[in-house]
Amino acid sequence: MVMVKVPSRPVPHRPLTRLLLAVGVTATALVAVPATAAQAAPPAEDDAKGGGKVLTVAVSQSVDSLSPFLAQKLLSTSIHRLAYEYLTNYDAKDAKPIPGLATAWQSSADKLTWTYTIRKDSKWSDGKPATAEDAAWTFNKMMTDPNAATANGSFTANFAKVTAPDPQTLVITLKKPQATMTALDVPIVPKHVWEKVGDFSKFNNDQSFPIVGNGPFVITDFKVDQYLKLKPNKTFWRGVPKFDELVFKYYKDGDAAVAALQKGEVSFVPNLTPAQADALKTQKNIKVNDAPGRRFFALATNPGAKAKDGKKFGNGHPALLDPAVRKALFLAVDRTTIVDKVFQGHAVEGEGYIPPRFGTYFWKPGAAQKLGYDPAKSAQLLDQAGYRKNAAGKRVGKDGKALDLRILCHATDPNDKAIGKYLQEWWGKLGVGLKVDCLDNVSDPWLKGDYDLAFDGWSVNPDPDYVLSIHTCGALPATPKDTGATDNFICDPGFDALYARQAVEYDAAKRADLVKQMQSRLYDTGYMNIMAYPNALEAYRTDQIASLTTMPEAAGNIYGQDGYWSWWSAVPAGSSAEDSDGGTSTGVVVGIVAGVVVVLGLGLFLAKRRRATADDRE
Repeated sequence: MVMVKVPSRPVPHRPLTRLLLAVGVTATALVAVPATAAQAAPPAEDDAKGGGKVLTVAVSQSVDSLSPFLAQKLLSTSIHRLAYEYLTNYDAKDAKPIPGLATAWQSSADKLTWTYTIRKDSKWSDGKPATAEDAAWTFNKMMTDPNAATANGSFTANFAKVTAPDPQTLVITLKKPQATMTALDVPIVPKHVWEKVGDFSKFNNDQSFPIVGNGPFVITDFKVDQYLKLKPNKTFWRGVPKFDELVFKYYKDGDAAVAALQKGEVSFVPNLTPAQADALKTQKNIKVNDAPGRRFFALATNPGAKAKDGKKFGNGHPALLDPAVRKALFLAVDRTTIVDKVFQGHAVEGEGYIPPRFGTYFWKPGAAQKLGYDPAKSAQLLDQAGYRKNAAGKRVGKDGKALDLRILCHATDPNDKAIGKYLQEWWGKLGVGLKVDCLDNVSDPWLKGDYDLAFDGWSVNPDPDYVLSIHTCGALPATPKDTGATDNFICDPGFDALYARQAVEYDAAKRADLVKQMQSRLYDTGYMNIMAYPNALEAYRTDQIASLTTMPEAAGNIYGQDGYWSWWSAVPAGSSAEDSDGGTSTGVVVGIVAGVVVVLGLGLFLAKRRRATADDRE
């Protein structure tokens, strides 16, 4: 049995997981200077009764659902990590699983039976105890109701049976070994509340407040595209958060969010542009966090949207079904310019699917395989594929139609717009037309397959299983009318075979090799062109927040963690909590210091991320 000790009180420097910096990535340990009581400005908002410490986070992404069974966007899933416990959590220092709802776990010799000891000191926010029965009910519901498996079904697809012999024992029997059994990123919900739900495809969990949970915070109020509010869970076993309220406030415009930060109307702003970050670095009472990111920024092509039933749908351009055309387009993308001009150096040039921060799984193509910037070769490939220039300099196919493409662009993302202009320039020289469709909601046309190309991006966590699973045939929607877990409708039997092998491989080195083979195949098929790995650029007010936890603690991000560490650990400026030895706080990383190299090993059982990240898409 793997036993994990749990401290009786909160421990400093305990962020969650996304850890793993690639060899050569520099890191810092610069610490935010706590504001004194005399320097501290009032919190971004006041509690309704006055005097409350409120931490307000500016967000630009909409909440797709407050149901843990449906939510796929990063904001939504991050909120669920605050409101519900998972079986296990992750320690940022070494990527090993640490207790969540479970205090210990063991597997049978054949790895087909896993037994979890459920803690006795976790309560639902309505006072009822959280038990193994709640966990068993959550998993069984996902196993028997396809609608309940919408967001997280990949975690239970291999489960044969789940039982709760007693309140403190959960037993999961598998069909075959599964290498992520201490990394089940599934929010455990209260059975006594959710067993009353009828249609899980329609219940969004946003009509009755407060919402019953057992995480460090309780969701108390929500208005679509306005705000979401949470209060501390006073009975949370790991310790009560120190802010009196946590508010996620919606801003459609990034500049407006930055202005609100400067005025003290919000405490924290994520997803800064390089220009915004540079400007904020000189502002009083504002600290900027600039750290290696756990996201990739990609150019995705529509491979011909289809469902599991074999029916095709959408209106993707047929030219993109030709791998030679996809390769030609990618050869006409100058990644160096994108990093230097668009991200202004706050990014790393893209190569493989997994960012370099995750050193164990990071892959890069060899010299012969790499698709570097080569417009001449791109033109040659288009000629060979039958798309030659006419007298007007336009590429036309054998049918005489011009090669004009569309790309989905997030209207709120300046990076999409900037790169779109470069693509229009680069591809225009080749004779390829490009219309940049910048929309407030890219999800609708994306899910319908109504696009040719799209700006894509996902937040990757230490275990890559989930972000790889979204490119398998099994992630396709059941029918054209359904919604699948697929990111881009990719269905490649060769990729699927490698995915199946890595999913049951317990040898860490062998599994890492299989994951790298999968990235190589994804790269060669040309459905995804990873252009850059952007840094995490975010800022907070030191006169409102004295300290909080980054993830990983050395050169890590604050927003969008695979856990509750940043907001659970946050200490209000000027509060007595700053000097408490209970220590939920750590120093925030605010820059990159050359010469300090942090290389973290990746343990076998790490986090498997569900599709949130449609920040992951969004």
